[in-house]
Formats: sequence, structure tokens, C-alpha cells
Amino acid sequence: MRRTALLVSATLLTGLLPFAVAGPASGADDPAPVPVDNFEGEIPFANPPAEGIFTWGSDTDDPPTLELAARDDAPQGEKVLSGTYDISGYGGFTHDFAFDKPAHDWSASKGIRFWWDGRNNGKKVNFELKDGGANGEASELWTTSFTDDWTGWKQLEIPFTDFTYRTDYQPVGGIDQVLGLTEMWGYALTLPVGGADQFAMDGVELYGKADQSLRANVVTDAAVYPVKEGRSAAVKITVATTGSAPIEEPVTVAYETAGGTGESGKDYTPVQGELTFPAGTASGTSRTVTVATLRDKAGENAETVPLKLTVTGAKAPAENPQVVIDAHGLPYLDAKLPVKKRVADLLSRMSLAEKAGQMTQAERGALTTPGDIASYDLGSLLSGGGSTPTPNTPEAWAKMIDGFQLRAQATRFQIPLIYGVDAVHGHNNLVGATIMPHNIGIGATRDPQVAYEAGKVTAAEVRATGIPWDFAPCLCVTRDERWGRTYESFGEDPALVESMETVVQGLQGAPSGKDLKRNDKVLATAKHFVADGGTEYGSSTTGTYTIDQGITKVTRQELEAVHLAPYQDAVDRGVGTVMPSYSSLDILGDSEGPVKMHADAAMINGVLKDRMGFDGFVISDWQAIDQIPGDYASDVRTSVNAGLDMIMVPYAYKDFHKTLSDEVTAGRISGKRIDDAVSRILTQKFKLGLFEKPYADTSGASAIGSAKHRAVAREAAAESQVLLKNAGGVLPLKKSQKVYVAGSNADDIGNQAGGWTITWQGSSGKITDGTTILEGMRKAGSAVTYSKDASAPTDGHDVGVVVVGETPYAEGIGDVGNGNDLAFSAADRAAVDKVCGAMKCAVLIVSGRPQLVGDQLGDIDALVASWLPGTEGDGVADVLYGKRAFTGQLPLTWPKSEAQLPINVGDASYDPQFPYGWGLTTLTSVPGGGTSALKALAVAAAVAEKAGSETAGRAIVTKARLLVQQKMGQTITAASAKPFADADHLLLTGRYGQAVAKLTAAYRAV
Repeated sequence: MRRTALLVSATLLTGLLPFAVAGPASGADDPAPVPVDNFEGEIPFANPPAEGIFTWGSDTDDPPTLELAARDDAPQGEKVLSGTYDISGYGGFTHDFAFDKPAHDWSASKGIRFWWDGRNNGKKVNFELKDGGANGEASELWTTSFTDDWTGWKQLEIPFTDFTYRTDYQPVGGIDQVLGLTEMWGYALTLPVGGADQFAMDGVELYGKADQSLRANVVTDAAVYPVKEGRSAAVKITVATTGSAPIEEPVTVAYETAGGTGESGKDYTPVQGELTFPAGTASGTSRTVTVATLRDKAGENAETVPLKLTVTGAKAPAENPQVVIDAHGLPYLDAKLPVKKRVADLLSRMSLAEKAGQMTQAERGALTTPGDIASYDLGSLLSGGGSTPTPNTPEAWAKMIDGFQLRAQATRFQIPLIYGVDAVHGHNNLVGATIMPHNIGIGATRDPQVAYEAGKVTAAEVRATGIPWDFAPCLCVTRDERWGRTYESFGEDPALVESMETVVQGLQGAPSGKDLKRNDKVLATAKHFVADGGTEYGSSTTGTYTIDQGITKVTRQELEAVHLAPYQDAVDRGVGTVMPSYSSLDILGDSEGPVKMHADAAMINGVLKDRMGFDGFVISDWQAIDQIPGDYASDVRTSVNAGLDMIMVPYAYKDFHKTLSDEVTAGRISGKRIDDAVSRILTQKFKLGLFEKPYADTSGASAIGSAKHRAVAREAAAESQVLLKNAGGVLPLKKSQKVYVAGSNADDIGNQAGGWTITWQGSSGKITDGTTILEGMRKAGSAVTYSKDASAPTDGHDVGVVVVGETPYAEGIGDVGNGNDLAFSAADRAAVDKVCGAMKCAVLIVSGRPQLVGDQLGDIDALVASWLPGTEGDGVADVLYGKRAFTGQLPLTWPKSEAQLPINVGDASYDPQFPYGWGLTTLTSVPGGGTSALKALAVAAAVAEKAGSETAGRAIVTKARLLVQQKMGQTITAASAKPFADADHLLLTGRYGQAVAKLTAAYRAV
């Protein structure tokens, strides 16, 4: 799933409030303004820790260009700060004060103002303050925004009361969530995305005189108070101050029940009154207002009772709280009824707007206000990669999602949200979670039980934070290692992918869906339907991507055999949701040309839903309908009519909701299609038990990152290690040996976890808890010397281990040709040359796809494909030191050169460096016996095949494979590689006799 960077995008920021504009709004008694920036050259362009103005962005193209430009129309002085920008991810600029000097005190002022040269482009610009903390890059962030909807210079005044705490990102996890203003470190602006433009600003200064309403505010303990009919709701009203000082002047809060859908005197007893917090009242003091509801005998939908608050002497709450009398006595609320009847009853009561809301999914950080959940009857929220609460803890996740679920209780039928995340190798957005090897490593284990256990642990950790839905597993069949999503695939062979689909049961439980109500299961998503792994190199038109989101050109026969096959298995396993691919499908010979999968009714309605019998719901990918040709209404119409049931519109939820409703009203989307989509969504919500238990069950939270869960990840990491070469028996290492360790990926938890870890793209360094490969080796061995760049002396060591490979990336950002290749970095090559030139050496490649070893292979004694093993480096150390044997096999073909790509098992021409299925072992005894042994194994394989004995068949073919590998050694030729690879495919499809026959042919070809 594509995830445009979330951390500083202005469109994701919550609580965006209007502010005053232009002119002498300040009172006569106000002090003179305090200059912050005049842009006359007094503040240089400089990076922290020095004071200065600097730019930033999501990639090298996104930071704006800045200059101090002389302009005749400059509002203040002779120069202004001007710049140009063209941002695809995020970008902007910051003024940080010097780190070695005291922070500034802005608490005496009312707000901040500046001049902006309007472009009238209608785009939002985010303005951010840096409050408290150690320095400007370790402060707490407070934000608001303005819309550029005028032309020419205008002075914008922003009272400090308009700034809200950033909930999508805090650099140090947040501090006290109070805008103190006494330790200010500067400001930042995030510029709009989606098109080249320019800007100019001038005269940043503080204005006005602070009053108590800045320092004191009134809050309620919740925004929504659900209550069963006949019971009372207690609304706690609290006065709080910056720095927890007592209030200096009285604060009064007048309250009354008014408006809403509840009827005064019939549904509730009206209340009215006034609370007073006298001067000197301690911060945190609370008063309670009780609203009593009245009971009747009729079944009803939920009814709202707003409590209007009028505050004097302090800042009022952002919104009035509302009591909600729970829906009751309606059939859909009866958990004893069959799901089908509950769905039919609820659907019959819903309006078109409510149905459209159920089909809408928004990114949680994009909500203009949390109240939009009820206003638009939203059916779902998600966290994109890196969209996390602050702090990023299990407790904060559960609290955040419960807060969103509480908002859904303010709707007529109190339909709970279904919250989704990309937990593609563990609960990978959560710091401290157990991070599994990526799918490519799971495929290398050839062990369906490992896939099942990985899914089981992932589900338990995800559900324990209140999340019932996982956008996993990826069932792509990767056919070209240049694809940036290669590591999301279990391998290049559809039979291998199918064998790993035990992960669906690990996530969901029984195929019937009966286990989905459990607190350790989640709804799974089969993605990306269909053929995303077959996209042709050079066919992508998304930004600078070369292959991701491109075009897959296949015959119908190849489509069925390679790309569709895994989805039928997923449907049979009861997978709850399916996500289409960004890519386009071009079926050769049908004369239709490429069709975007999100618009492909023949595949979604015709194949997936009708032929395969998929009865879950189809969820779009991130903003994917925007890529369908045509205007927005056409995109909505085409995708929904093609069979999409819920649309991921992270930022455009309001536009989508309105457009979908308009299209139905106009008759361009049928009511029957809408009812089908909503029925599918509601069915899964009922199966998950969300109507009965919408809030997080955190009883399993103590197991997140636990030793038990990490043991599963450690086992998976160990089984995923593929021994490609082992000349002279260098591996396993002995505890008595002095080991020299080098390389960029030996001691980097971020690199070994890869993309989709904490953030969308992942990052290097200590980004989460876990054990690096080096740390695992130090625990497993004895004398270990570490030198990342191999600069330390190599004398006196028995063996070297060099851990090299890739740094994290995700999706098309990682495409080869998009700033990436398959070669070692210069530093990695140098480390390999130095260590392997000085001693016997083993090279571990930590990567999401094969790396081209080239002419260095001859100098390397042992070579290991470590893939992306996750947080448990102990698992890698286990096989290095022989605690367990190497048993992994290549899940895809390892090429000799990039010119060979794409290269896959079954190709007519096949001459790889290492064939699909290759994997040496360090078992104490490898089967021998030559052709006579192979003949006996062939007979046994035929018997196992006839009996349908998978366990026996796999064991027999494995014996034959190890025997053949021993003879092939490092003299792999095209003649031996092709039948060897074919044998592994035959094994996975249950043709054990033919598999041994192919291995015999490989043996004879050596």
C-alpha cells in the first residue's frame, strides 16, 4: 500500500482553527511588537545547532529553495524571505534558535503574526511552534494552518490560543502537552504538496498582551458520553492552567442541555446552571454536571443530548460535549440473531449518507476534527505507515482508537469503526513490538507452520492495541527483483506463495470467521489483487518509480496459473478483505489494453466475487482511485461499480462521501451496488464482535514484544537464513574462534528490519527494541571484534563475518533505477575485500532481494542470504554458531547479473548464480549414495505421492535435493540449475515423484 509520508504533511494535522487576519487588531494598551524575523539578513541560512533558517523534505526534491530577496513592495524593511517549491511528499522550512543559548519567552504576548504574499491558490500552509524541550529539534510541536485564498500581501495574526498539539508526530514523543510559551525554540512552515509554486513572507513578530484565557482553559473528560437509556451521564468539567499555577481570576462555566435529537422531558431531564471556579483555584480542579436520561419501552436508535458550555475567563473546550442515549431494542443489536439477519435489519434502517459513510475510510491524522467521524458516519479509519499516536506505546494506541470509537457512538446506529493498519511483518508501526522477518524470509523457510505462527503473533499484538484489521498478507508473486516490493512477497513461485497462506489462519483463525471475535485475532487482507508482482520494468508512470504500480502484461493462461492462483486459496481460507493493486493489467490477446485494477470490473466482480465466491469486502489502496483516468466523480463511479466496497481516501473523505452520494442520487451507481458493499462491510464488523465490544481489549498487551513472541520471530529468522556457499565448512562458527565482524548491517536494527518498520520507508539505526546480528553473535560466541568499516586491525582472528546489504525502503521508492541498484555499496565492497583478503570469511547479505555478488564470490568462503530478519538477530546467530542447522531455501532465483532480469523458475532459458530452491545445510550428515540412492528415493516418492502423504513426500524430496546439492557444489550450470529449480516447484505442488526425477536430471547434468 502506498503511503505518502505522513510525519509533517500539513493535510494530516488535526484541530486546524481559523485565525485573525490583517491590521490593527491589537488593543491600545498592548505592548510594542517583538521582532522574531525581519529577513534583512539578521538571521542566516544555517543548520542546527546554530541559529538559522533551514529547509527539509521527504526526499532530495522536496525541500524548497530559499533566498532573502530585495523587493520594492516589502512590507517591512527592504528584503523578504522568498522561495520556490514542488513537493510530492512533504517539505518546508524552519527557523530554529541557537541550541547553546536560552530558549525565548513568548508568554507575555497574545500571538504571532507575519506578512504573507498571497497566491490565491486555495492551498493550506501549516504553521508550527516549537515549545519546550532541550532544543528546537527536541521540542514539543503545536500547529495550526491558514489557507492561501487571497492575492498580494496580508498580515496574518495567529493567537496562541489557536495552536493545537500535534497528534500525528512529536520528535521526542511529546513532553507535557501544554503550550507553555516560556521556552520557545522557533517555528516552522510546511508548504503545500501537489504542484510547483512560490511564496514570500516577511516580518515575523509577536503581538498583543497575554491574558488569562491563554493560560487557563476549561476541558471535559470526554466529548461523547454514551449512556444506557434510563441511566445518568456524569460530565466532568475541569479548569487547567499552563504550568499548573492557580487561576488568577474567576472562571465561570454556564451550562444547559439544548438541541440534539433527544427530546427534552421525554428522553432526558433538562439541566441548566452555572459553575464558578474562584480566583486561586488549583489547576486540575473539577466539577461534575449530571444529565439523567428517561426510560421508555420502545426500541430506538441512539439520541444525542448536547451540553452547551459558555465559558468566561478561560479558553472554552473546542466543542461542546454531548450525552448519547444508546440505541436499544432493535434487532441488529441482538447478538443471538444470525449475522445475516442483523445486517439486513441494520441496512434497512440506514440512509444513503450513512451507507456512504460506511464505504469511506480516512487516515486518522487527516481528520479535520474528530467530530467528523459522526458527521460523516465514517465506517473506517487507518494509520498509514508512520502514522502513530504520541507516545508510540500500546497504551497510547488503545487510547487513541478508543477515542475514535467513542465518536462513532454519537451516530444514529452507533456502528463501530473498523480500524486498519499495515502490520505486514508484525505490528510494525509500534515501537517495541515483535518484528518478524519480511515475507521473502518467511518464504525462504519453506515452513507453513512458521508463516502460521508469525501471523498468530502479529494478530495478537495488533488486536491488543485495539486494532481489528490488518492489511496483510501480500500474496504477490514477485517476478522481477528490481521491484521495490519484492520483500513483501513470499517468492516467485505461486505454489510457494500458496503454501505460506497458513498466515491467513494465523491472523484470522478458522476459515468460517468464528474466531474473529477473539481478542487475539484480526481480519486479514489478501493483496494486491491481482498480478502486482508481474509489473514490467519501465512501465510505471508514478513519479520516478520504474516498476511498482506499472503494467503487468500476461496471457490469460499465465494470469490464472501464476497470479490468480494464490487468491483462490485465500478465499477458500476465508480471508475477510481483498485489496486491489495500483498496477494495471494487460491481458494479451483481449484487445482491451491496460486496465487499472481499481477499475477492472471483470476481475473484481467477475473473477474474485462471482467465480471465486469471495464474500468479504474489497478495500481500495491508498488514494488509488485517483489514478483511474477521468475526473473525480468518474473515479468514484468506476471503482465502486467495478466492485470496490470501501474506498481508502485518506485525505479526501469529505469529497468522496459527497461524490458517492451524488452519484447514487443521479443513478450512475445503483442502490443495489451500495447495499451489497455496505452489507459486506457490516458482515465483517458483526463477525469481529465490534458491536458488542467496540473498545480495545488490552488484556493481551503484556505479551507485546514478550519473550514468547520474540522466540517465534527468532525461530522464523533462523529458518529463513539461506546458505548459498560454504567452502571448507567455514560455517558453523565455533565458540573457540576469534571472530572479526564488519559491514554496514552487522549492528543496525533498522537495516535488518527493513521498510515498513515504525515508519513507511523504515530507517537505519536503533528505531525499535530488538537484537542486532552483532549482539546475537556476541551472546552466542566468545571473542568477537567489531569494526563497521573494517578499519580495525585484522591480525589474530580466525574467521571474519561481513554483514552487508541494503538500507530500508518501501514500494516504488525502492525500485531499481529509482536511485537504487542490486550492487553492494562501495563501503560494503571494501569491507568484504579487506576481511576476505585477510582470513577465511562468511558474508551475510541483509536485503529484501538478491544482491549481485559478481567477481567477489570467488573470494568469499561462505555466503548467506539473510533477507530482512526483523528484530531478532539472535536467530541469525543461532545458525551461524550451529545452535540450529541452516535449512532455508531460495524463494526466488539469484541472478548473475541485472541483464538476466527477469529470471524465474520455469523459464525456458535459465542460468542463474543460484537456482530457485537452492539452500545448503549444516546438518551433521548429508544424504549420500549417488544415482542408486536417487532411484530408491524416486520409488519412495511415488508411493508418498499416491498416498497423498505431504510429510513423507517433502522429506523424501528434501533428501534427494541435499544429495544433489552436495554434488553440484559451486559448479552450478544452466543444465543442472533448471531441473533443480523445477524440482522445488514440483515438490510444492505435491508431485514428489516428478520432483525426484528432475533432481536426478540435475545430478546427471553436473
